[in-house]
Amino acid sequence: MKFLSNLTTNSTPWLLLALSALGLEACALFFQYAMDLAPCIMCVYQRVAIFAIVLAGLIGFAGCKFLITRLIAYVLWGIGSIWGLLIALEHVEIQANSGSLFFSCDIVPNFPTWAPLHEWLPALFEATGDCGEINWQFMNYSMPQWMILVYGVYALAFVIILLNRLIQAKKP
Repeated sequence: MKFLSNLTTNSTPWLLLALSALGLEACALFFQYAMDLAPCIMCVYQRVAIFAIVLAGLIGFAGCKFLITRLIAYVLWGIGSIWGLLIALEHVEIQANSGSLFFSCDIVPNFPTWAPLHEWLPALFEATGDCGEINWQFMNYSMPQWMILVYGVYALAFVIILLNRLIQAKKP
């Protein structure tokens, strides 16, 4: 258990976290530009959540020896993984009820006015697809269903490592 507790004080695990999330971003861009799959608003929000995990990994990598930077990295990792999981779950719900009047998605992302990512970087954050459409499947699972698994793994790793770190800190 001490091994898990010490993981976040080393730079390599943080770098692996950042690289794994960056790999997912690269996959998203491949799906968008090589396979011509237009991202919907929920996909864009999930990209932001993955970018939070990338940023967490980079901050943790750069400052793993300092408590404040580790705390910032933990917060970003937790927010990115849990928020992403909630968005992916909602996206699956939208797809399951795509014919319903009660489930729909916006056309323009609801980013804060101080950070209109869809205007700053439209190639990454502009939503042009429909949330209810299932244009891609692998092993009979849609993209948001796979993202539930991805975010679930990130969230589970976050909870296990954070709890272990807190337990180890309380031991004399």
